[in-house]
Amino acid sequence: MNDRTALVTGANKGIGKEIARQLVAEGFTVHVGSRDAERGRRAVQEIGGDARLLVLDVTDPDSIATAAARVERLDVLVNNAGIMVDGKTAPEADLDSFRRTYETNVFGVLAVTNAFLPALRRSAAPRIVNVSSGTGSLTWSADPEHQFAVAAGSAAAYRSSKTALNALTLFSAQTLAAEGFKVNALAPGLRSTDLNARAAASDGDPAEGAAGAVRLALLPDTGPTGGFFSWDGTPAAW
Repeated sequence: MNDRTALVTGANKGIGKEIARQLVAEGFTVHVGSRDAERGRRAVQEIGGDARLLVLDVTDPDSIATAAARVERLDVLVNNAGIMVDGKTAPEADLDSFRRTYETNVFGVLAVTNAFLPALRRSAAPRIVNVSSGTGSLTWSADPEHQFAVAAGSAAAYRSSKTALNALTLFSAQTLAAEGFKVNALAPGLRSTDLNARAAASDGDPAEGAAGAVRLALLPDTGPTGGFFSWDGTPAAW
């Protein structure tokens, strides 16, 4: 009997919903993390199978604690929830934009991961996937020939938050390696989502980006940890 369980944060739409859908197709019982209960219920109905609503606001300690208390064991945690507040350049971006962005994209990931560690430790093969972004790569951003350098410092809050998330991924992987955890970050590529106007206008398939996250969620014991990967499985530059 397959009793694998997963939690995907921000799973009521976009890439997160596709990750949840694909994990259900792989035989998982998937907790669909959603800050809004009604949107989460609709997503669960659309996904079908063993999808279950888990009301979860990654910026609310009480919400996180309540959600964690409902999950006894967890095999896979996908930290997908993320926001982009504005596209301002550094240092012109205001502090509030940085704080709001980091609250979800970095501190929210740490808070959720910490809260669900007891459940993950009850798994024989715990996996954590942090959904990052290629725009968080300092190597690519510093390369004047690379597509991510064209923006010339724009979206500084979002991009730097994903750089910080990559660092958090590496440090978490190092800390948890002895316990059999695999912790990796994913750059899903530009997908048609409501993250920003550029994403909304994109024809990139969210399901394609989601497949990269599922691949990392299903890593064998011989798989990598502490890595940053593009959606197609190739290593991304830090």
